[in-house]
Amino acid sequence: MLTKKEIGILGENAAANLLIEKGYTILERNYRINHLEVDIIALKDDTIVFVEVKTRSADFLVSPSEAVSIRKQGLIVKAADGYVRHYNRQENARFDIINVLHDNGNVVSVEHMEDAYYPRVITY
Repeated sequence: MLTKKEIGILGENAAANLLIEKGYTILERNYRINHLEVDIIALKDDTIVFVEVKTRSADFLVSPSEAVSIRKQGLIVKAADGYVRHYNRQENARFDIINVLHDNGNVVSVEHMEDAYYPRVITY
């Protein structure tokens, strides 16, 4: 039986491979700023893409992307903002989710959801 960490690595490797096959350049994996993290930061054309990877077993009842709550989205957006500011990136930004399903450590499905969510605008 795989550990939670091994499952995460399995999913992130599958996600990175899919992105590379689709012509993306991987800029960072597991980018951390303070206590925040982005699983994969990639570049495609004039767009920097912040990717959350969710990996679950094939018999899991809830879609992996449903685990990316509004709160989690906000944390990813904060980390992305830190990355853009630190590296002075000027590209358009996008937030994607990649769902990876596995069966006993064998990847059975990889689904790339582009523009999965947008940064929330807070009004007062």
